[in-house]
Amino acid sequence: MLRRTKIVATLGPATDDPGVLDELIDAGLDVARINLSHGPREVHARRIRILRERTAAKQRPVGLLVDLQGPKIRIGRFAGGAVTLADGDAFALDAACPLEAGDGGRVGLTFPQLIEDLSTGDILLLDDGRIVLRVDALGEGRADCTVVMGGRLSDSKGINRQGGGLSATALSAKDREDIGFAAEMEADYLAVSFVRDASDVEQARELLREARGQGGILAKIERAEALASIEDIIAASDAIMVARGDLGVEIGDAELPAVQKSLIRRAREMDTVVITATQMMESMIENAIPTRAEVFDVANAVFDGTDAVMLSAETAMGRNPAKSVAAMDRICREAEKHKAVRTSSHRIDSVFTRRDEAIAMAAMYTANHYLRVKAIAALTESGSTVKTMSRISSGIPIYAMTRHRSTRRKVTLFRGVYPIRFDVVTTDARRINQAIIDELLRRHAVEEGDVVIITKGDRSGVGGRTNTMKIMRVGDHVIPPQA
Repeated sequence: MLRRTKIVATLGPATDDPGVLDELIDAGLDVARINLSHGPREVHARRIRILRERTAAKQRPVGLLVDLQGPKIRIGRFAGGAVTLADGDAFALDAACPLEAGDGGRVGLTFPQLIEDLSTGDILLLDDGRIVLRVDALGEGRADCTVVMGGRLSDSKGINRQGGGLSATALSAKDREDIGFAAEMEADYLAVSFVRDASDVEQARELLREARGQGGILAKIERAEALASIEDIIAASDAIMVARGDLGVEIGDAELPAVQKSLIRRAREMDTVVITATQMMESMIENAIPTRAEVFDVANAVFDGTDAVMLSAETAMGRNPAKSVAAMDRICREAEKHKAVRTSSHRIDSVFTRRDEAIAMAAMYTANHYLRVKAIAALTESGSTVKTMSRISSGIPIYAMTRHRSTRRKVTLFRGVYPIRFDVVTTDARRINQAIIDELLRRHAVEEGDVVIITKGDRSGVGGRTNTMKIMRVGDHVIPPQA
């Protein structure tokens, strides 16, 4: 059984050995993530180059997701590397404190404007909520706080305000430069961190296109205020990420499960791809197997209909990168055996406005209700038809057959879609259909007697023109070779 849910894994020091990268690919890597929050561009460029070399050698498309750092608001560093704060201690966030000179009484800020956003009584959460401060007084560039929940606080930890609402823009000066790097690297997706509204997505897309990048824009949902305009954000994006770290800090961990389910459901309803991320198998940074809670977390995301699940530090810096991917692969496959994951009534009462959308929906309805269908083969230029198909839950594989390398990489993120290199070399519809069947036979995707649904357009090479669906039985329509 092919795994339908895709696996995104972050590259880092633990995957720099090409042999380890090979193991990740063999274990089931679908999309590689480059996190621009850490490390110089030269290192990231080398990782991307090796990724492309290894996937080409294995003839296996793997997508590339480049993740912008965004305006992560952080404290400065401490003279001793860390301090220990006790409940009730006085502690200040002080823009006048040199970034390298924090101590047990105060620390500097990478975003001095933070002070202007605060009010007395605000609750600040540092290091993903491990340290909690209450703002007692505000002065020029300084917030005097009381430690509500103490502990060890080390260099450069992030700061969130409970409830969100900080004014930092989604795209920093560094991000704008990094967009050019993403375009140069031919990223398939550009992830925009700390999106507030649809304008952040539209601005990132404009900057990427100006840099001649053609990748999709992925909005990371990690600010509380993003939830207020979530439908506009989803509509503006090619994909969203449920980034549960900062989002959980801002809205509260107890609210996060319901929000995750709602985001996945709404994204699929609006024909947008969705990734579930953050701490999915964090114990595997050190351990060779996941905890039972992590197994349930991954499986529940699959049950909810996520397109992809993501690994971060587990593969970037963990001791078991390939084992983490393999464990995630195993859990997804088992979850996908559940009947509810393989059936759907999505958009069954909808009225469609585009021909390719209507054909996509007709193909999926037929596939789910005609007992003997083994595969769906979609000739596609841009991948839009198979993206629409992938919104419908099904146990039947969708093969995206395209000549475009960029499209093959793009669809690696779509649930239940598998890219195949295929070029149309004839205008004869019968011979095109036969060539599709022959390719599926060659790959052992079908066998004699299987039923295949084929979708394509009358005009080869033109995106968005899918207007034909054909049901074929393998072996029934063999065309004699031309003389």
